[in-house]
Amino acid sequence: MVTIVPLTQLWLPILLSAVVVFVASSVIHMVFTYHRSSYKKLPNEDKIMQVMREAGVTPGLYPMPHCANPKEMKSEEMLAKYKAGPVGFISVIPSGPVNMGKYLGQWFLFCVGISIFVAYLTGRTVSVGTHYLAVFRIAGTIAFMGYAASNVASAIWKGQAWSVTLKEVFDGLVYGLLTAGVFGWLWPR
Repeated sequence: MVTIVPLTQLWLPILLSAVVVFVASSVIHMVFTYHRSSYKKLPNEDKIMQVMREAGVTPGLYPMPHCANPKEMKSEEMLAKYKAGPVGFISVIPSGPVNMGKYLGQWFLFCVGISIFVAYLTGRTVSVGTHYLAVFRIAGTIAFMGYAASNVASAIWKGQAWSVTLKEVFDGLVYGLLTAGVFGWLWPR
């Protein structure tokens, strides 16, 4: 029988694992270069940006060509647009300098959120005093799913290149292993 471990006993691994993942993600993106090839420049970028400004494009996710409903997707006009291409999604964020502080703050809160779910689920399946590797296995699996699984949906539904997705899944594996290590280390004895 599993003795439930309350979240209040897991505040330290929650916060420390979020900090460790935050630092690791910074190192991955600033020191290692494998993510740089994930982003491509549009041909005639200035011209395309000018057309988008003139059209009044606001922040949002824009599928192209856009279909209002499944019936329209089958129309001759829409099929011709799909065939002519390009087909894809454009994600537009607010204009202005990139506010890294805001994005990093949101990323840290996301890391804390993942760690809270790891603590909750691990605390319901693993008792106080459980061996490091048993905690590591459960916490790592949950964290990996939280950090990596959603990236696959972007490849399936939004056309993100599988090469980019695999890099993000690899990052999720690293974050999951780090989270697992912290939880295994600090698990209540």
